[in-house]
Amino acid sequence: MAILVTGSTGVIGAQVLAHLAGSGADVRALTRSPEKARFADGVTAVKGDLSDLDSIRNAMSGVSTLFLLAPNAADELTLALQALSVARETGVKGVVYLSVFKGAEYVDVPHFTGKYSVERMIEHCDLPVTVLRPAYFIQNDVRLKDALLTYGAYGMPIGGKGISMVDVRDIGEAAARELLRREHAPQPLPRETYELVGPDAIDAQSVTAIWSDALGRPIGYGGDDLDTLEQRLKAAAPGWLAYDMRLMMARYQQDGAVATPDQLARLTALLGRAPRSYRDFAAEMAAQWKNG
Repeated sequence: MAILVTGSTGVIGAQVLAHLAGSGADVRALTRSPEKARFADGVTAVKGDLSDLDSIRNAMSGVSTLFLLAPNAADELTLALQALSVARETGVKGVVYLSVFKGAEYVDVPHFTGKYSVERMIEHCDLPVTVLRPAYFIQNDVRLKDALLTYGAYGMPIGGKGISMVDVRDIGEAAARELLRREHAPQPLPRETYELVGPDAIDAQSVTAIWSDALGRPIGYGGDDLDTLEQRLKAAAPGWLAYDMRLMMARYQQDGAVATPDQLARLTALLGRAPRSYRDFAAEMAAQWKNG
């Protein structure tokens, strides 16, 4: 039997595949264009798209464990629910579903509520699923390079409440560990949930201090202006997605997204080590940028 990874060509899917490498498992990667895919040895490209139900049915053939990452799409909820239903129909014994941290609380943020609705299906149907709830991705801030280096400003309006940002490499490792645990189990395992978070609550004050240290120059905070954020995002994304991100950032400013010690301890136990810190990420990026 095999593990099927959806979202395989994206940031998280690539991390999942990297952490499955060398495991000995039969790993398949779902992609719209398998003829163009460049995966590592041992990974089989499988043609499919979550929006094409027949292709998903075909891709699930011979699959025992599924990594489900629904794309940022207007119909994300439908795509995820249908994929889970197909997995049930084809007898998949285990699923790892990528949800979001604070999904139950951020009810006015569309993609948070959508992911939490998927969790409700998982719970109601008692599906053999590990739900992973990542916080804001640390690597999102790679996009702030120009503002940091050119203007000496951190340009994401994260506010002052704090966010337990998570490194995408930790997301990939956590997903791979749970996929392999479920794949190797002789029968379906009970539901599990993990918050995927970082060890520190990053806010406007701490993030500028971290970047000032990493870059060796004063870094200021760009402010909490959400109008500017939305307009900037609309230059590279659909309007509905830009507004969704604006709503998310508004909740970060209003409420924060800080993990509890128990949530952090649970992730630490899964990884077998402490999650990576934002400070280590900033130092790593600063060194890369310095070296061109």
